[in-house]
Amino acid sequence: MTVGIHAVDVQGKTIIYNDHMRKMEGIEITEFQDHSLIDIFQFGQQSSTLLEVLATQQPIVTVKQTYWNRHGQEITTINDTYPVHVDGKLIGAIELAHDVTTLEQFVYQPLKRYGEPITFSIITAISESMISVKEMAKKAAHAKLSVLLLGESGTGKDLIAEAIHHEWSPGASNFYTLYCHNADANMLDQLHAEMIEREPSTIFCERIDLLSLHHQQKLLEVVQDPRLKQHFFLASTGKDPVELITSGELWKELYYFFASMLITVPPLRDRKEDIVPFVEDYFMRHSIRFGTVIKGLSKDVTTLFHKYDWPGNLKELEFLLDEIASFVTDEEWVTYDLLPLHFKRKLDDSVATYKQMATKYTVESDAIVPLEVYLKAAESEYVVKVMEKFNGNVTKAAAALGMSRQNLQYRLRKIRN
Repeated sequence: MTVGIHAVDVQGKTIIYNDHMRKMEGIEITEFQDHSLIDIFQFGQQSSTLLEVLATQQPIVTVKQTYWNRHGQEITTINDTYPVHVDGKLIGAIELAHDVTTLEQFVYQPLKRYGEPITFSIITAISESMISVKEMAKKAAHAKLSVLLLGESGTGKDLIAEAIHHEWSPGASNFYTLYCHNADANMLDQLHAEMIEREPSTIFCERIDLLSLHHQQKLLEVVQDPRLKQHFFLASTGKDPVELITSGELWKELYYFFASMLITVPPLRDRKEDIVPFVEDYFMRHSIRFGTVIKGLSKDVTTLFHKYDWPGNLKELEFLLDEIASFVTDEEWVTYDLLPLHFKRKLDDSVATYKQMATKYTVESDAIVPLEVYLKAAESEYVVKVMEKFNGNVTKAAAALGMSRQNLQYRLRKIRN
């Protein structure tokens, strides 16, 4: 098990940041050298257990965290954080992060715990964007096209991939996922050897952009082998493939193989109407399995869930529901009191951001317009200013706004038209 180590002094300045922690978080130590964690987390969306331990001088142990690092990879760790004393005087704090990502992926995939195949009818999304995704995916399945799924980590690309698998006609026998961020030449050779002998199957190559270019070429050799023509291959990337090719992160020929149809799965922050149906479906299934009586979210929690931006998307929401469900007893509704402390902190940060933005605007009694009109104008003005700040660079502006490049381009077209 990989252990990451991060130690700070009493001012919150990093003094130890080992290679395992760097690989997990995707952050170089140079980013910490000139800054205290106090500065880094002052305006951030996350809290720091290191700073909390410095403040309380009490250890925080066995904290499970799932987050998305700088490379867009989903990471799950079990963290222990301790104060460090010398001669009774506090000199700093140290965090030990045990990487359990691979274990989590082995034992956990969304919804599969219920023993049901993932079909399009099971995917509860009601937003127009996701209805469009499902329709495109069904067409790809019926035409037996290779598909490249685009989208941030946790958006549900794996669900769409498996739903395509079950929509094939005639259907393939088995569904396999190749986690490309853990793949190496031996794994690809093993996949190749096994698939030659297997009955027709669907292989979902998750995040092909995380393979090295050498391994991407190897994967292309595997999927193009005529001895594997009985199998269906699907793939996903976490970013725009054109940008990945331009930056040298994606092998162009591999992209062409999978790009018979491109389907973008939008982030949860852009389709928040899907939150309540997903939550209700989750608790319905939980009730059938465990006999609980919980029905869904209270009104105030629903409002808070719609204000939160869900950086981890659908998977973050499901992890949160797992945590809530683990300690409910006879409650019928998820109230604010039932939310885990770490999530309340995230909500508080989000609400504070909303309030901070709201103070920038004043309302004159003789200049009130419908809210929809005002929000559209405010959004247009803000997007235009951000584009100006980045000199028209859509990629950089989209990253700063926390949205996909395609989503920003769509909004820009609406503004211009």
